[in-house]
Amino acid sequence: MSPGARSRSRSPIKTDTRIDSEDLKKKDTRRERSRSKERNKTKSRHRSKSRERKRSRSKERKRNRSHSRERDKNKRKRSHSPKIKNKEEEEDNENKKRADKKVPLSLEELLAKKKAEEAALSKPKFLTKEERVAEALRKRQEAADEARRKMDEERKKQIDFIKAAKESSDDRDRDRDRERDRERERERRERQMRREKDAKEEGAGEDKTVTKVKDVKDKDRESEAIRERYLGIIKKRKRIRRLNDRKFVFDWDAGDDTSNDYNQLYKEKHQVQFFGRGNIAGIDIKAQKKDQSKFYGDLMEKRRTEAEKDQEKKRLKTVASREAKQKWDDRHWSEKPVEDMVERDWRIFKEDFNISCKGGRIPNPIRFWKEADLPKELLDIIDEIGYKEPTPIQRQAIPIGLQNRDIIGVAETGSGKTAAFLIPLLKWIMGLPKIERMEDADQGPYAIILAPTRELAQQIEEESIKFGKNLGFRTVSIIGGISREEQGFKLRQGCEIVIATPGRLIDVLENRYLVLNQCTYVVMDEADRMIDMGFEPEVRKILDYLPVTNEKPDTEEAEDDSVMLRNFNTKKKYRQTVMFTATMPPTIERLARTFLRRPTVVYIGNIGKPVDRVEQIVYMVSENEKRKKLVDVLNKGIDPPIIIFVNQKKGADVLAKSLEKMGYNACTLHGGKGQEQREFALASLKGGSKEILVATDVAGRGIDIKDVSMVINYDMARNIEDYTHRIGRTGRAGKEGVAVTFITREDNATFYDLKQVLLQSSASSCPPELANHPDAQHKPGTVVQKKRKDEKVYIT
Repeated sequence: MSPGARSRSRSPIKTDTRIDSEDLKKKDTRRERSRSKERNKTKSRHRSKSRERKRSRSKERKRNRSHSRERDKNKRKRSHSPKIKNKEEEEDNENKKRADKKVPLSLEELLAKKKAEEAALSKPKFLTKEERVAEALRKRQEAADEARRKMDEERKKQIDFIKAAKESSDDRDRDRDRERDRERERERRERQMRREKDAKEEGAGEDKTVTKVKDVKDKDRESEAIRERYLGIIKKRKRIRRLNDRKFVFDWDAGDDTSNDYNQLYKEKHQVQFFGRGNIAGIDIKAQKKDQSKFYGDLMEKRRTEAEKDQEKKRLKTVASREAKQKWDDRHWSEKPVEDMVERDWRIFKEDFNISCKGGRIPNPIRFWKEADLPKELLDIIDEIGYKEPTPIQRQAIPIGLQNRDIIGVAETGSGKTAAFLIPLLKWIMGLPKIERMEDADQGPYAIILAPTRELAQQIEEESIKFGKNLGFRTVSIIGGISREEQGFKLRQGCEIVIATPGRLIDVLENRYLVLNQCTYVVMDEADRMIDMGFEPEVRKILDYLPVTNEKPDTEEAEDDSVMLRNFNTKKKYRQTVMFTATMPPTIERLARTFLRRPTVVYIGNIGKPVDRVEQIVYMVSENEKRKKLVDVLNKGIDPPIIIFVNQKKGADVLAKSLEKMGYNACTLHGGKGQEQREFALASLKGGSKEILVATDVAGRGIDIKDVSMVINYDMARNIEDYTHRIGRTGRAGKEGVAVTFITREDNATFYDLKQVLLQSSASSCPPELANHPDAQHKPGTVVQKKRKDEKVYIT
């Protein structure tokens, strides 16, 4: 392309060459500055390039000037003719349009512009006070416009609704007026017809033939109407009853009569008697039916052949054998041997004793002690102690424990949980070698039983000694209040079972009085109470002292009894962990997931609810009226022993002294007493030398005192779980009991739960003072909105 052509193509871009040169110079200087900053090392190249550009641009300017001069000459030449003028004008317009076109920005300029915009956007923009006020006014105006728009829409909807309702009411009024007009027209016609009839009758000269023809027509019309009515040709239109029209139905059904006739004649209504195959009057109806059936039976018997008689005998025999088999299969589970028990029988058995289980491959419960897979020595001990039939928790927990499965037993208080874990434990130890040598004694016991309180630990120790003394098993209890050295001396002599409270057991383990190197059986009794008392860290620490070499696999093999019993008769048994509790809080579930392997959960009865054998009586009194009410209850006549629960240690001592002054034999039991005093108080109550035990919640769980006739909550428990365990001291082992509770206004936090417990008990009733109390209507912590009628409005 020649330089002349290049100059021609670029010449229309700018008309004013001076403006072009200035703009180009500015752009060149900007580009040179930006490039000089970014590339300091290549300055010489940029200068040479810029010089070349300047030379080329100067040449282009010269060419543009020469072209412009030539154009001016041409214009002057062409100005003489109109065609030349038009062409020049068109060229000028084209040049102006091209001049208006903007030159596109370079890449560097676009990047710089973008960076400047981003920097402006990144900087925070601070509004002045006037701008903030203007913004707030704008938002308020928008909110007001929105509210006004919504109000207009609601008003419009209301107007439309009223309009539609008015139209519907107008339609109903219009229909009613139309119906009224029809009725008036009908009456007018009838009057007119009557007048015509009267006029005809009054006319003396009326012809008789006309009347005869009319009578014939009336008869024809009547017969036609009867025919249509009979054939159903014309269906009578049912009158639609309007909702606003009230209509009273006078029809009366004989079954609606609820009155009682005292007259014997009307009571025993006469029966309709029929002749022939019916009943004859004056003869016994039963005798008639009997004779009638005999007659027809003899008649059918004469008509039958011998083959038909034999076939009927076979049919009756088959039906009788089928009924006998069904009757045999439907026997009660107590009448069947264990081999004939089917799945339905076991389901009925569990329903009878309110047993429910959760877990895989659960064995069937035991029905009688003789059917349990126990050694003869254990069965003899059970018979000697006097356990005639197993309790529900014993029926299901013992078979599971004998399969070396981990158990979580959830049962009500007084259900025999101690024997439920002691009997499998004793069979477990019978399969291990007896601890006789000093080396074996230094390795620790075979089993440990954890209990929350000292009294419960001593009670478990008594039961363990009952079962284990004839088997030669030794039991040692490690509890507070007794010399640690004395307990250490007993442990050095060797024992198979250790019963302990968590705090003292940690002390003994840390001081090396005891090790758990060969412990393979762990029982946690009243686990929820231990967690409530804050013993969860101690329990976890004790379980960490156990060996880990004999832990069960956390797989389905832990549910397979054949795998679990594979090494049952050896010293390397899998560790078995048993947990018994009355409730299942989340902490217990967390502890079970950590240390138990695929446990079987056994639920007995209603979890966390008192038994129905206990009658619960609640009195709402003030704090000053408690003492007087207590005396009234005791003066009605008491059958010792009685347990009175209070919330404070000092209150227990004061109440016991006042009862002794009144002539009652009372003793106290609380955490502030020494171990010997606590043991003496329990022994006095069990032995009968004391009638009343005043105790805190220390005696609220696990303590088994026979034949407690009454439990009195002098102070209401702080929560419903403690209340449930308190009243569980009576009504144990299938016996009945009474629980009396005094509540005050300060106990309003427990009103709702107490009301629910009383309503669920079939042997108890909720007093109206508690049932209608405002705090007993809703669960504590729930927000209740008052109704408009219950709100109080104060006018000043």
